[in-house]
Amino acid sequence: MNNQYEISQQGSNPLAREQNSVLRNTYMLLALSMVPTVLGAVVGVQLQFSFLAGSPFIAFMLFLGIAWAFMYGIERNKNSALGIGLLLGFTFFMGLMLSRILQVALGFSNGGSMIAMAAGGTGAVFFTMATIATVSKRDFSGMGKFLFIGMIVVLLAAVANIFFQIPALSLTIAAAAVMIFSAYILYDLSRIVQGGETNYVSATLAVYLDIYNVFVSLLQLIMAFTGDRD
Repeated sequence: MNNQYEISQQGSNPLAREQNSVLRNTYMLLALSMVPTVLGAVVGVQLQFSFLAGSPFIAFMLFLGIAWAFMYGIERNKNSALGIGLLLGFTFFMGLMLSRILQVALGFSNGGSMIAMAAGGTGAVFFTMATIATVSKRDFSGMGKFLFIGMIVVLLAAVANIFFQIPALSLTIAAAAVMIFSAYILYDLSRIVQGGETNYVSATLAVYLDIYNVFVSLLQLIMAFTGDRD
């Protein structure tokens, strides 16, 4: 892995070597997890996948249930090959779910460019936060409590807006989600650097979810402000 993502400590330090190993393995597994995500998204778009589109609340609750089941299985088996297999299966499922918003985006004449813009923005956020986490000597673990509260507020607002369908609230939720999950990338990578996370499967799951939510929220904002149906 590029030296800018190495933990700046002496290589002879066993703890530093372990942290570097977890960080490298996390980046490698994170890159691998993008393959089933893209595959799931392509399959979903091609099949015009729609997950209970007529019942958004039921669809949302089922999505949460399936996602939590996957995450529970991943955490229970994080020290075995089964955990990696479940993680890759989970990312394929998330790709399928991602295809719904991609289909909406592709309904615009500039859909492809908006998706590319969201992907580029997400990449920029990730690399910025990764650089800060690995180069900075600061411990960002104190952010965890505030980020968790923010995430719960965003989740509750999203559930409420399923019923209210207020466009301004949707944009507010998306903007808040971009900020919260961007900060979560910094927090989760910092935990690896500081030695708070020692399992690369768990680390990959956390960072993957951060990136996924940043991308979806960015795409929502980009569609709202630059979407062109002509």
